[in-house]
Amino acid sequence: MSGDSCIFCQIVAGEAEASLVAENDLCLAFLTIGPFNTGHTLVVPRRHAATFTDLTPEEASALIQLSQRVAQALQQSELPCEGFNLWMANGKAAFQDVFHAHMHVFPRLKDDGFKVEVSWPQPSRAELNGVAAQLRAALEQSA
Repeated sequence: MSGDSCIFCQIVAGEAEASLVAENDLCLAFLTIGPFNTGHTLVVPRRHAATFTDLTPEEASALIQLSQRVAQALQQSELPCEGFNLWMANGKAAFQDVFHAHMHVFPRLKDDGFKVEVSWPQPSRAELNGVAAQLRAALEQSA
């Protein structure tokens, strides 16, 4: 999905409205229309890329750098911000709903109601070492 069918591509092209926060050569940051807290910002690459792994290394770097600038702005602004989260969902299983890579940068307040509830497994060291070996092998293949 790109071009006319992607709302983020439309925003980047200036064809859809957005409340611009910041930009760099490769990315754009704008307020989301469904904020968790005031100041909730999305950072997207200018080029259509469905997920984080579809970004070039330069785009990934630019996305992280702009996300950091937005987080710093949230902390320095007069907006309520006791902390912040960075959130990126990649793929349906991870609850991605717009298939154009995007980082959520949103301010947090102590009692704002946001919760992530998970049951963290505690694998053995042997299991962890086996997974690490699989990842190292995959990294070597992609190098």
